[in-house]
Amino acid sequence: MPDFLIVCATAACLIWFWLLLSHHGFWRADQRLQNDLADQSTWPSVVAVIPARNEADVIATTMTSLAKQEYPGVFEILVVDDHSDDGTADTVRNAVDGNRLTVLDAPPLQQGWTGKLAAMNYGVEQARGLFPEHSYVLFTDADIAHPPDAVRQLVWKAQAENKNLVSLMVRLHCERFWERLLIPAFVFFFQKLFPFPAVNDDHSPIAAAAGGVMLTRRSALEAAGGLSPIHDNLIDDCALAALIKGNAGAIWLGLADHAYSVRPYNSLPDIWRMVARTAYTQLDYAPLKLFGAILGMALLYLAGPLIFILAPVHNSATASSLGLLIWILMACAYAPTIIYYRQPVLLAASLPLAGFLYTLMTFDSARRHWQRKRGLWKGRTY
Repeated sequence: MPDFLIVCATAACLIWFWLLLSHHGFWRADQRLQNDLADQSTWPSVVAVIPARNEADVIATTMTSLAKQEYPGVFEILVVDDHSDDGTADTVRNAVDGNRLTVLDAPPLQQGWTGKLAAMNYGVEQARGLFPEHSYVLFTDADIAHPPDAVRQLVWKAQAENKNLVSLMVRLHCERFWERLLIPAFVFFFQKLFPFPAVNDDHSPIAAAAGGVMLTRRSALEAAGGLSPIHDNLIDDCALAALIKGNAGAIWLGLADHAYSVRPYNSLPDIWRMVARTAYTQLDYAPLKLFGAILGMALLYLAGPLIFILAPVHNSATASSLGLLIWILMACAYAPTIIYYRQPVLLAASLPLAGFLYTLMTFDSARRHWQRKRGLWKGRTY
């Protein structure tokens, strides 16, 4: 048994060294927008498209922050009410002056489309007729609070670096116990799966975006065929990024400094549902990939700490030392994300527990798929 533990610990240790030294520096959490923007003589027209389904409890904050944008160019706001039954449209109209606001009712959902992408697509189609001169489409979720210079920063990034898609992963709500334990870990895992420096490298095939904030060049979106090619994707943001980048379009993804989500996750089940909705989708609904993911998570996040904690049982100093080293390495990798979320740095030691829970969520996602409950979200099952 000690020999087996040493082999497992050595393998996990080597993987963590590789992640820290060779995996695009994903763990640094250092991809950010610049604050010192150069002046531009002209600022292109932008249309914000916000798909909204039963968002009355959060959308007022989003609309107020968009209405207060200090953008030098033309900026219009288009909300697509996706068959809400909680007064979302009325909340939007009460929150924002109607001068640059348009609220549309989404048409019936077409067969094969996911609800969010269908609403986004309808907004894009309507924007083409309502605002024919616009150069960029800003897709944003209905629960995002934007700083006053948000649109200006995004457009400057796109213009200065010739990016066809500029996306920000906003700070998610992180105040309650379960949020503090699991939300930074969610962002860490996302960065590990889609290293932001690789996403931002034009020569890398890795593509990803964060659905909360995605500024897309209109011409690039149209050249890629619009949203129709990805109409049935549950992970719509990464699908859009792959579509744009795959069509020879440069993209950029970073962490937001000031934009944040106002949607709280009041309990473990709230976060569980968010993850389980698409975790198995990310694995292409493949049982073999699921098995590999569970095995990999167990080796990377559980083996080291368990070997260290159970030292009195196996009585192997070598295995125990390797287990402690693994725990230290993963805490070092996790620390920048913890700091980004303004949490105590000691919370970085909790990553094994978060990894265990996310492993369970991934398996539960597969279970839901096997029970034909995949994609259950806001009253719809895809």
